[in-house]
Amino acid sequence: MAMISLGGSIGTGLFLASGGAIHSAGPGGALLAYLIIGIMVYFLVTSLGEMATYMPVSGTFSTYATRFVDPSLGFALGWNYWYNWAITIAAELSAATLIIKFWLPDSPSFLWSALFLALMVGLNLLSVKGYGESEYWFAMIKIVTVVVFIAIGLLMIIGIWNGEAIGFSNFTAGEAPISGGWLAVLGVCMAAGFSFQGTELVGVAAGESENPRVNVPRAIRSVFWRILLFYILAIFVVGLLIPFTTDTLASDSVAASPFTVVFEKAGLSIAASVMNAVILSSVLSAGNSGMYASTRMLWVLAKEGKAPKLFATLNRRGIPVNALLATAAIGMLAFLASFFGDGQVYIWLLNASGMSGFIAWLGIAISHYRFRKAYVAQGRRVEDLPYRSLWYPFGPILAGIMCMIVIIGQSYSAFSDGQVDWTFLVASYVGIPFFLVLWLGYKLKYKTKVLKLEECDLETSVS
Repeated sequence: MAMISLGGSIGTGLFLASGGAIHSAGPGGALLAYLIIGIMVYFLVTSLGEMATYMPVSGTFSTYATRFVDPSLGFALGWNYWYNWAITIAAELSAATLIIKFWLPDSPSFLWSALFLALMVGLNLLSVKGYGESEYWFAMIKIVTVVVFIAIGLLMIIGIWNGEAIGFSNFTAGEAPISGGWLAVLGVCMAAGFSFQGTELVGVAAGESENPRVNVPRAIRSVFWRILLFYILAIFVVGLLIPFTTDTLASDSVAASPFTVVFEKAGLSIAASVMNAVILSSVLSAGNSGMYASTRMLWVLAKEGKAPKLFATLNRRGIPVNALLATAAIGMLAFLASFFGDGQVYIWLLNASGMSGFIAWLGIAISHYRFRKAYVAQGRRVEDLPYRSLWYPFGPILAGIMCMIVIIGQSYSAFSDGQVDWTFLVASYVGIPFFLVLWLGYKLKYKTKVLKLEECDLETSVS
């Protein structure tokens, strides 16, 4: 389960978008943004872990919000999370075409999008075990790459590799360590948030794992160290080795990936091709996880009567095939890349799914806050919980506030230079009206109300 969570969260956000983050806010600003989001995600995952160990279920956010807050919130969060990962699949497929064009620049985008989409669908059609096995090896490739990168980077920084100690010269050059002030850091938080999306998959997969009351806490406990090693330390190494003013950092080309640049500085001439292959495996892994998560969410929505019944059917291997095919259809949006330009479509989809991810995280914080209060209000002892999150209620409250700040302020750059970038603004905030229509529409139709703490369903078994 730890590898599934890791596989879903390490992808283009770290290997490609981290360079743009450093270029925008400086090495210190990028490091701070990733650290802030990392702390927030840690509290969110521990909150989710407390609920998932007590009530393991696939499609956790919808069920928990329905039982502990308001059925209309559960409905909206479920469809929002499905939309989030379904769009992420399209974003990852668009990124895959960019990566393939490093080797085959004249090849058609739609051909590669179709091929990779078929691969993701095939892996998810095999079985839950087949999905888990593929994610294990995808994640292993990423882990090895990041560990090797950090090791070589640190050796270069102190002068053992290549013989020239770089030290902290790039970290403090010019406007560094923070360039552009706090607004730039806030802007980078969105990219950092997209990078971390997927860590919550440990909760989504809890319902189909063996012995979730043991395995989920074990996976949760490793989240902090994964965040520290695979994100914070990697960003730190890049910030020390590459001047933040380097224009190529802002590029979405694999050849300009900060990982590629560092490996080339180390004298590894085949770095670009190797990193291209690694990033391709990362993209496919993130898309594969997205396919799994969104399919399970749609399946749970259908089981609870919040989606058409046809999505609730399972085949003999326990796979919700109809939900899987519907989700794959959204992935077909990646075909737009062949008509509107690969890079632009990828950025648009990234921003759209990023906002929905923060909404889902906000839902986790609210659901956990209400769960614990309902648990105590109904006369239960906190000490009896299979797993307890850290620093309740400070953890979910802080995470919720941080989510709100990023949601409200992440598109400040759309108003720069006295003009409004409407395309960027709409792409960034499109998830909010979508969520509100779902939430308020369900509430008005079914006249739902916020549950009293004594009414929250803590007893009914969930299958």
